[in-house]
Amino acid sequence: MNRFTSLLVLLSLVFGVFAASAQDSVELTIATVNNPDMIVMESFSEVFEEANPGISLNWVVLPENELRATVTTDVATGSSTFDIVTVGMFEVPLWARNGWLDSIDALAAANPDSVQMDYDFDDLLPGVVKGLSYEGELYSLPFYGESSMLMYNTAKFEAAGLEMPMQPTWDEVREFACALHDPDNGNYGIALRGLPGWGEVMAPLTTVVNTYGGRWFDENWEPQLDSPEWNEAVSFYVNLINDCGQPGATGTGFTEALTLMAQGQAAMWVDATVAAGFLSNPEQSQIVDSLGFAPAPVGPVPKGNHWLWAWSLAVPSTSDHAAEALQFISWATSKDYIQLVGETNGWATIPPGTRVSTYENQAYLDAAPFAPVVLGLMESADPTDSTRDPVPYVGVQFAGIPEFQGIGTDVSQLIAEVLAGDVSVADALAQANDLTRDAMEEAGYYE
Repeated sequence: MNRFTSLLVLLSLVFGVFAASAQDSVELTIATVNNPDMIVMESFSEVFEEANPGISLNWVVLPENELRATVTTDVATGSSTFDIVTVGMFEVPLWARNGWLDSIDALAAANPDSVQMDYDFDDLLPGVVKGLSYEGELYSLPFYGESSMLMYNTAKFEAAGLEMPMQPTWDEVREFACALHDPDNGNYGIALRGLPGWGEVMAPLTTVVNTYGGRWFDENWEPQLDSPEWNEAVSFYVNLINDCGQPGATGTGFTEALTLMAQGQAAMWVDATVAAGFLSNPEQSQIVDSLGFAPAPVGPVPKGNHWLWAWSLAVPSTSDHAAEALQFISWATSKDYIQLVGETNGWATIPPGTRVSTYENQAYLDAAPFAPVVLGLMESADPTDSTRDPVPYVGVQFAGIPEFQGIGTDVSQLIAEVLAGDVSVADALAQANDLTRDAMEEAGYYE
């Protein structure tokens, strides 16, 4: 073999190695919501990629409503755009039943080396695991879990001589909000979601409906949105926002309300418990030293006032890189990841509500005095018993049926019209009831 031939052989070997390396490299496309915890997860991409040199991460970060629409369309049509999707307790059982998600149990059994070392599935909170399972199999790994509660600015309350009761009622919350409302100086008595979306305004509003004795459906799947209970609850919610809440409510979702509360512009906020960590972080919040917590308010019915939810990471059944996807989601939901966030950003900022060990970690308990309250709320929320009257569905802030995603979104648009003053509560709820019944009839719920 002459030197020229030897060079060709050498070059072919070198390029062959490069080709093999390129072929072995996997890019995971991850769809997630633009909540602060997920932004933190994205910021640690290099940590994961350095530990797993054969995998790179491509992020698609979207607002909640857009995420749900995009991911639902993608998995339902089998488009295989995403290797990992961010989904919640509403989607997981329904999508698992449709065959849209890979079983985590099956993936872990087939790819044990892809599971984060010392992952400890038994450490996951039982209630969260149950909500992310279908027929006894786990179909998603929880990134953070939450309930809902009332957060308030203690400095504003003290200055006004007000005291938050152990279990506030909605009537008491209205009294506080209107006493503290000072819009001329950019201060509002309360911040509440008004942004359309079944997971936006309809989440807190449904808990209000629960506490006023309302329900989405009766036992025969007949919609109940035109009931006196719904009318009273929606009227209360809308009047509270318009009288003593933030302006531009139809543009206020979780992130916008969080900003108002963190900047000291809102005296109170009823929303997801996960917000407590952000409000306790001095880099994100101006009210760290003036932060109080109470259970979510109740109405005439002391039931269904706080929800149970988990944002989680799942692998669509269309992904060609399921093993690598499992490698990432088991890392991002592991005890090691929680440790990484705690040591880097502060223990109050870790993703909460997923692991027993989190609530046994003294560093977290010292940094997050709200932690035991949150755990208690999560453990006491009951998606199978959240309404005064019997219902055929499971869910606190949603009805766990496939049709609810469309129904809840359509109803939320009508609620937004009420908030904007374009339609009365009675007319909006009459329309909502009709469109809900039409959707249920089309889906075959009635004989």
